[in-house]
Amino acid sequence: MADEMFLAMPLQSLVGGSSALENLSGGGRKGGKKDDRIPQWGFNETKELIAIRAELEKDFTQTKRNKTLWELIAGKMKDRGYRRSADQCKCKWKNLVNRYKGKELSDPENGRQCPFFDELDSIFKARLKNAGSKLLLESDGLIRPKKRTKQQQQQQPHLSDDPDNSDEEEEQEEEDPSGGEDDRAVQKKKRKADKERQRATAEKYRANNMQEVLEEFFQQQQRMEEQWREVFERRDRERRDREAEWRQRMERLEAERRAREHEWWEREEVRRAQDELRSQKREELLTALVMRVAQEP
Repeated sequence: MADEMFLAMPLQSLVGGSSALENLSGGGRKGGKKDDRIPQWGFNETKELIAIRAELEKDFTQTKRNKTLWELIAGKMKDRGYRRSADQCKCKWKNLVNRYKGKELSDPENGRQCPFFDELDSIFKARLKNAGSKLLLESDGLIRPKKRTKQQQQQQPHLSDDPDNSDEEEEQEEEDPSGGEDDRAVQKKKRKADKERQRATAEKYRANNMQEVLEEFFQQQQRMEEQWREVFERRDRERRDREAEWRQRMERLEAERRAREHEWWEREEVRRAQDELRSQKREELLTALVMRVAQEP
């Protein structure tokens, strides 16, 4: 019967996308079976999905209901030439995330051989960095954490900071809105464990940041002490050089003074000797003159 309906449908309905095929085959989440005719994801198509999801990472972290965002992703995929529904994009992203987490936790070194590992790793590292920065600012009092009312806390007792976990919570709420006590208890423990893991990661990130700040502070102190020591040694050398130069100048002046004094004493000795010689000649001349006068009759 389904084949007859498929043959009787017009060409426009067939070209319309995956919605008609999903309704005919009983696929999708409502039918409870997976459509076997969904084409495989290509390398470039998966890469485009990761790029679009990375562009909307901030929007996913700020909202709880992501259905509209996945529809937006499907629209962007369509603009780039890929026909994918929101559920297909969401399912593919979950598979990529699960594969990334499994590779990262089991064997981080070999995990880099997994396709798209670097792209996913950059997204999750940026998410972890933003979460750690937010907790660091909240703990330092730079920003205030958002407060919720009691009614909102009862409706959403545990909101995860991970957008991928929020996708799983949203899907669980859509599939089983009532749920059993055991399932809710298990989910509550799981969300609590995820929250504790994220908090521990944020604390570790904060401790690493504090260690880096302290190391930078100590290095800066050492650089300042070295600069101060160099300045002190340079000024001490300049002072010693000035003192040595002043001492040499004083010694030179003292030597010049002694030389001038010695020359003066030599000139004084010569003058005194000349004066004594003139006095002696004068006395001899006077003596001879007196004797001549005395001898005349």
